[in-house]
Amino acid sequence: MLIEIFLRSLQLNMMQENLTIITTQPQKLPRKKVSRKDDLLWKGILEDVFEDFLCFMHPEANQIFDLKKGFEFLDKELGQVFPLGEDLFSSKVVDKLVKVYTIDGKEEWILLHIEVQGKYQKNFSERMYTYNYRIWDKHRKPITAYAIFTDPFKIERSNRYERSFLGTRLLYEFNTYKISKQDDELLLKSNNPFALIVLIAKAAFKVSRISNKRERDCLLLTIKRTILEALHKKSFGTDKIKQIMNFLRYYVRFETEEFNNIFEQEVQALGRTETMGIEELLLDRATKQGHYEKAIEIAIQLKKEGLSIDFIAKTTKLTIDEIKKLK
Repeated sequence: MLIEIFLRSLQLNMMQENLTIITTQPQKLPRKKVSRKDDLLWKGILEDVFEDFLCFMHPEANQIFDLKKGFEFLDKELGQVFPLGEDLFSSKVVDKLVKVYTIDGKEEWILLHIEVQGKYQKNFSERMYTYNYRIWDKHRKPITAYAIFTDPFKIERSNRYERSFLGTRLLYEFNTYKISKQDDELLLKSNNPFALIVLIAKAAFKVSRISNKRERDCLLLTIKRTILEALHKKSFGTDKIKQIMNFLRYYVRFETEEFNNIFEQEVQALGRTETMGIEELLLDRATKQGHYEKAIEIAIQLKKEGLSIDFIAKTTKLTIDEIKKLK
C-alpha cells in the first residue's frame, strides 16, 4: 500500500512539473545597436488590429462598416500606383491600402499613411493627393485617407493639399491623427487595442532624447511596465495579446541587456494570463485545482502511514501548515 501511494506521489510530482509555465527566455540583445525596422512592425500591427483601428477612429464603426465581411489588404494595387523605386519617402513611411465593406453593401477603399520615423516631409500633402488621383485614375475608386504622425512635436500638421491658378482651384483634404497630442490616461483606460499601440508609439519619442543609456532604459522600463499591466487587465484574445506584446517588445528596444532581462522576467512573472484567453485561463485553473485536490488525498494517505511531514511536503508540494491541518 505504501509503495503504491509513493508511486502515485511521484506521478503527481511529474504532472506538476509538466504544469510549469513555459515562457520565452529573455532575449539577449545584440552587442551592436541594430536599427529598428519600424516600418515592418507598423505594417504588421496595422493588419493585426485594423478593425480596432477603424473602431478607434470611428466609435460608430459598427453602423458604418460591415465588419463581419472582413478586410482585404491591397498591397498589389498600392504597388501599381507607386512602383518600387518611385516611392518619395522610402522606408520613412508606411502605407496600407485596404478594401472594406459598408453596411449598405458598398465596397470602399481606405488609405493609411504613417510617417514612421516621425520626421516632417516637405512634400507630404502632395504625396497624399498623388495617391488619391493615381488610385482614381487606375481603379476608379475614391479613397478615404488617414495620416498618422509619430513625431514628438504637438504642432499641427497639414491635412490638405491645395493649388490654384487664374481662377482654378484644387483642394484635397484628408484625416490626420497626431500621436503626440493624445492623452496617456485616456489611452490606458480605453478598451480598444489600438490605444495601446498609440501608447507604445509615444514611448519611442519619450526616451529618444535621453543620451544616458541607463537613464533611458530606466524610463523605458517604467513605460513598458505600465503598458504591460494595462494589457494584462484587458480582455483581449490570445492572438491579439501576442501581437501587441511583440510590438511592445520590438518597437522600442532597450539599449542594455540588463533592462531587457528585467522586463522579460516581469513578463514571465505575470504567468500566462497575458497570453491566454479567458476560457483557457479558467481551464488552466480548474486543472490545477484538480491536482491540488489529488495532492491533498495523497498527503492524507501518507500521513496515515506515519511518514514524516517533511517527506509528505516534499512529495506532494503542499506546505507544512497545509499538511498539519489534514486529518
